[in-house]
Amino acid sequence: MTTTLPSPTTGTTTSARAGASMAIVAMLCVQLGLAVSVGLIDRIGTGGAAWLRLAWAGVLLLILVRPRPSMFSRRGLLGSVALGVVTASVTMLFMAAVARLPLGTASALEFLGPLGVAIARGTGGRKVWPALAAVGVLLLTEPWHGGADLVGIACALGAACCWAGYILLTQFVGDEVSGVRGLGISMPVAGLVATAVAGPSAIGRMSWDLLLIGLGLAILLPVVPFLLEMLALQRLTTSAFGTLMALEPAFALAIGLIALHQVPGVAPVIGVAFVVAAGIGAERTGARKPDAERAGVRTPSAAVRTPSAERAAVRTPGAAVRTPGAERAGVPKPDVTGESAQISG
Repeated sequence: MTTTLPSPTTGTTTSARAGASMAIVAMLCVQLGLAVSVGLIDRIGTGGAAWLRLAWAGVLLLILVRPRPSMFSRRGLLGSVALGVVTASVTMLFMAAVARLPLGTASALEFLGPLGVAIARGTGGRKVWPALAAVGVLLLTEPWHGGADLVGIACALGAACCWAGYILLTQFVGDEVSGVRGLGISMPVAGLVATAVAGPSAIGRMSWDLLLIGLGLAILLPVVPFLLEMLALQRLTTSAFGTLMALEPAFALAIGLIALHQVPGVAPVIGVAFVVAAGIGAERTGARKPDAERAGVRTPSAAVRTPSAERAAVRTPGAAVRTPGAERAGVPKPDVTGESAQISG
């Protein structure tokens, strides 16, 4: 009897494609959420809109995940709290930047965060994709057409730094905490931070219809996108994820054309081509190695995800460490030097 296991290369390619798909859906949800938020911003202000979404998201994640201290290690708990602070910061700072700068300028400056992470973490030929995406983002957003506001620029650069930290912390929490439990801590923390900053000025303008609109927006942005981004970062390198985030201006361009009838110029169209090319390159080269392989150990469970673990988005303990009992019992290691591994019996 011969059992054929998928090769590690096949597993990482599948993981990269799944992670890229999750990141793309998350970006679509973000853009749709921003489009729907226009009316809410007019009624409650940029800070109030961000607070309402984050506060509702914190309540929803707290109810859905129901985190308990026993679920977390000390590192995982501290990482989740830090992620919540960064999540609130990037949202509030970007809203403040948009209030003072043209959207294109603010977006281009904010994208320096994920692009910086992508360039710093990329190795070898992968560095070409962030560089290509950076050119595309500049062509899409055309920041040279905007006016300069020092406070707005500072807020946008602060949002860029927070977004870079968000990417790194999301991957850290995703590795430290099983599934999406980290969001059960980070989102309530983000809601508390936003409440302390923007809540006092917005609470007096609340009404029942605004509360219901905020609940719906919280599901579209940020609950669903953040869930998808955390799962995506469990499957992608930070370089690939940071490059894929550069696709957001392309989605914004398309939504503006379809929903707002904003016809793009030649430069934005060329920019779309650049970022799409960079996204394809990131998808093909950005799969994360399994935990055991990153540690220099090849194991059957590190090479193959079980279907149940894939559905639950949880890494099985065996994927990271080969138990001493299994070694003593003489469990055969698969031959991973070829295209596939075979176990004969």
